[in-house]
Amino acid sequence: MVEDKKFKLVSPYKPAGSQPEAIAELKAQRLGASTLLGVTGSGKTFTLANIIESQNRQVLVLSPNKTLAAQLYEEFSRFFPENKVCYFVSYYDYYQPESYLPAQDIYIPKETKINSEIERLRVEATASLVNRRDVIVIASVSAIYSLGNPADYRSLTMRIKVGDKYSRTALIADLIAIQYQRNDVERASGSFQVLGNLIVLWLPYMQDNVRIELFGDTIERIEFIDRINHRVLRVVDNIIIFPAKHFVTTEAQRERAIVEIQKDLKVALEAQENPLYKERLRTRVGHDITMLRNTGYCSGIENYSRYFEGREAGGKPYCLLDFFDKDFLLVLDESHIAIPQLGAMYNGDRSRKTSLIEYGFRLPSAYDNRPLQFSEIEQFFNDVIFVSATPGKYELERSQKEGHAVVEQVVRPTGILDPEIVVMPREGQLDNVIERIHDVTAAGYRTLVTVLTKKMAEEMADYLEQKGIKVCYLHSEIKTPERAALLLKLRQGVFDCLVGINLLREGLDLPEVALVAIMDADIEGFLRDERSLMQTIGRAARNINSVVVLYADKMTKSMKAAIDETSRRRGLQEIYNAEHGIVPYTVHREITESLSGIQENIAAASNRNKKPKRDARAPKKGTAEFEKFVDSLTTQMQAAAAEGDFERAIELREELKKLR
Repeated sequence: MVEDKKFKLVSPYKPAGSQPEAIAELKAQRLGASTLLGVTGSGKTFTLANIIESQNRQVLVLSPNKTLAAQLYEEFSRFFPENKVCYFVSYYDYYQPESYLPAQDIYIPKETKINSEIERLRVEATASLVNRRDVIVIASVSAIYSLGNPADYRSLTMRIKVGDKYSRTALIADLIAIQYQRNDVERASGSFQVLGNLIVLWLPYMQDNVRIELFGDTIERIEFIDRINHRVLRVVDNIIIFPAKHFVTTEAQRERAIVEIQKDLKVALEAQENPLYKERLRTRVGHDITMLRNTGYCSGIENYSRYFEGREAGGKPYCLLDFFDKDFLLVLDESHIAIPQLGAMYNGDRSRKTSLIEYGFRLPSAYDNRPLQFSEIEQFFNDVIFVSATPGKYELERSQKEGHAVVEQVVRPTGILDPEIVVMPREGQLDNVIERIHDVTAAGYRTLVTVLTKKMAEEMADYLEQKGIKVCYLHSEIKTPERAALLLKLRQGVFDCLVGINLLREGLDLPEVALVAIMDADIEGFLRDERSLMQTIGRAARNINSVVVLYADKMTKSMKAAIDETSRRRGLQEIYNAEHGIVPYTVHREITESLSGIQENIAAASNRNKKPKRDARAPKKGTAEFEKFVDSLTTQMQAAAAEGDFERAIELREELKKLR
């Protein structure tokens, strides 16, 4: 560990409402498992930031989805600007796993599209964990998937300093050994260029490049330079170069792995009775071994990971959690979703692998390239905080087992009460909700409407649009960057109403929302159980004028429980406000796209993956609109060239030629 910097919380706010008591209780409960029951808008992230500052340990915050992870990344980046906050989620823009459908005799090869910016952020996270203590990693469930041996990652880290004896040939060989690729033409993350006595590194975990200058066989100068204009940013005496990929191995490990693969192949062939499946397996694995020997890599290399890492069959794979110090603090955000999600990953993965192995596409070792089982994840619950407005049975029982009481954070610093709840009949619910939306819009606020299915969301949005309401819908088929853009437009007033399903529940921070309408609230099920209703009601807890309307013809058990709990919390809040002379006020949060630009950078990297298509609606040649269209493509081409994305710049240039 190189840096032992302390966490420093930067905020104009002081703990208020229930926060001081919650912070004190959570500090007293370390170590072990704790549950923070924090209502929406009570400042749970700020409470956690105070705990993190007092503990001064590496921190992993697990979020159930990318949208919430990005929101948490923004919040913690604001609280800890002098420390390292990292982002670790699945790096696929598109992911089609390898699979086989026996009934149709269809083999589906693995197909992926990797987002280069997320890949950079992932490597940045592991490099930071190896190098310093003051690290907060915001991650999704991707954190429990196989990642490579952290011991190998550490041991293959290069440390060089000015004055070191290092020949150019040896330096190039060592960079290649840790997965950097020499490319003197194209500039890409994880590559390097050799220009005489200069070696320029495109580090995959930093925004800047490193230029190493040699004099004979001696390191003479090390500089960080700007990626676009190559301006020298700073000169350093030494540098640590981390591997370009998480899966790194030595030549000796590779040879040992090949021997073990050959042994297991022989056993698998002897056990396989079907001649077609036997030949299929022999051909596939034989080709992979040839590729490993000649290039050190093969397609689907992750299916042989246990051989490279020296793990026994069935053993726990290494993952992001293994990169942390043993005393790290784990936070499970929205734990009522995260816990079931973590428990479900292993079975789904194993089911898919079974067909591949039984029908001769993979060796049994493919089973060992997997997410962790929940019992293996629990081994990392040495110091964990479960965070939710509606914690589940597991969290409550685990905290109780540790002898820790549930920490309630019910009173908001703003003094805002839980919203009033109105129950309306389902008959005429559309007319009623339209009238309410118009009233809320006239007052300058926004509306959320929740329905039960994707089709209902789309149909509802169409109907409201016909009635003159600026509306959009949101469901699982809307990609993550687009969701963030829609929510931003809702806050800005481009839309007055957003129709969605369960995506409108956990973690959305929308202080402009003054009406939440829950359609068909009396249809019992996952989307209308007590926990889901409580979470949806919580979307209206950031505005003093908020109202929640449940459209129902009967009072279900879930509805009653949600209404009763909301009333209990509202009563506690009213008492606190009266005792402390607090006048509630609506949260006013600046409408910005991003503090760090993380979502924009990820979206830009995703767009660079796409082939430019000629727009079928391109304006007619010779018109002013056509010239504007050409100017737009020209600007995109120049921007791509400035970023070093010459492949896309060339494609755009060819597109311009066609248009002209």
